[in-house]
Order: sequence, then structure tokens, then C-alpha cells
Amino acid sequence: MRLTNLPNEQRPREKLIKYGAKALTDAELLALFLRTGLPGMNVVELAQHLLNKNKSLHNLFNASMKEFCSQKGLGIAKYVQLQAVLELSQRYLQESCEREAIFNSPTAVYDYLTIQMRGLQQEVFMILYLDSQNRLVKDEILFYGTINSASVYPREVVKAALKNNAAGVIFAHNHPSGIAEPSEADKLITQKLQKALQLIDINVLDHIVVGGENCVSFAQRGLI
Repeated sequence: MRLTNLPNEQRPREKLIKYGAKALTDAELLALFLRTGLPGMNVVELAQHLLNKNKSLHNLFNASMKEFCSQKGLGIAKYVQLQAVLELSQRYLQESCEREAIFNSPTAVYDYLTIQMRGLQQEVFMILYLDSQNRLVKDEILFYGTINSASVYPREVVKAALKNNAAGVIFAHNHPSGIAEPSEADKLITQKLQKALQLIDINVLDHIVVGGENCVSFAQRGLI
């Protein structure tokens, strides 16, 4: 069915204007990004086809340029636009973390970390350096590879925290498997780092594990 044949309240643009973006489905939001459909397939149907083929927005957005552009209705122009949208989202969330005390908006922190670590095929260990008001000063990937006591060095973490004049830190790392549940190694290295930073009066406010679209907070679990 042509989109123009749908009632106004079922058209993505009109629905967003009337009810807000949260009222739209993934396919409807993607349709607004795509703008046009294909012969015999309106833009919402195309969006739903792409979601079905890729299984999720996450998989579609993390596809390589070659994989993305090879799909029906997509191409280099759409790939470039999407990368720009994702980068704008990341910068918007970073500004939110810089302006406000980071724990005033934990959802923004989770969203920011999810975007930062999207599509990474190896484990990375990131530190968010915070000022005395718990606002983000800087983030940095400090280590690459499996997170354990052999690959994350407390001395390097202490040096980095002092270099960035941090009053507090949040650790974050990803599980490429998509499972966000902390391992015993995650818990042990967090305790080790927390003890090292306590000696120089730097607070460890949280350690967040990112797995796919999910995040687990050590602080919320009572592990810090």
C-alpha cells in the first residue's frame, strides 16, 4: 500500500508530530530516516524488511559499509547519513554527561557507553574521568583485550586518573558476546583498582559492563 493511502495518524511523519518520537515503532523511525521506499514497497514496508533481514536495529547500524550498502534500498549516501546521525547522538550524550552530574542521568551514561562500544569485536576497558561535581571530563580506552588482572594494570589506571586530574572515575568494558553479566575476573579487577585509587583519594563510582544493548552497573548490584 502506498504511504499516501494510509490515514494521517498511521503515517510516521504525522504520527511523530502529533504524538512524539517515542510513539513510533522501530520500522517507522527507520522509515523517516530512509525517506523513500521502492517500487511495490512503501518506505515503512522497506524499513520492516530491513529490520527482519538484519534481526535488529543494532545489527543494521553495526553492519560494515559493504554489508550495509549491499542491501535493497540502501547505498553509500544512506551509510554516510547514518554514520553522521550516530556520531551526532554520541556527541549529544557526551555533552549531557559533561554538563550534568553524571549520576543525575544514568540512562544517558548507559546510552553513551552503548554507542561508544557498538560493534566492537574485542573487549576494551574504558575509563570515564569525572570532576568533583561528577561531570564528565574525558573518556579514554586504556586497555584492549580480555579484562583480567594480567591485562588491566592498576599502576596505569592510577597514572591516567592523576594525569586527567580526576576526582572520580567510572570504569566500563564491553562483552562482545552480548552478555552483560559481570564475570568473577571483572569483580576481582574492580576490587583491585578500587583499592589502588582509594590510596590517592579518587572515588570509583561504578563499573559498567556493556553487552549488546544491555548494561549492568556494579553500583546498582551493590558490588561497589
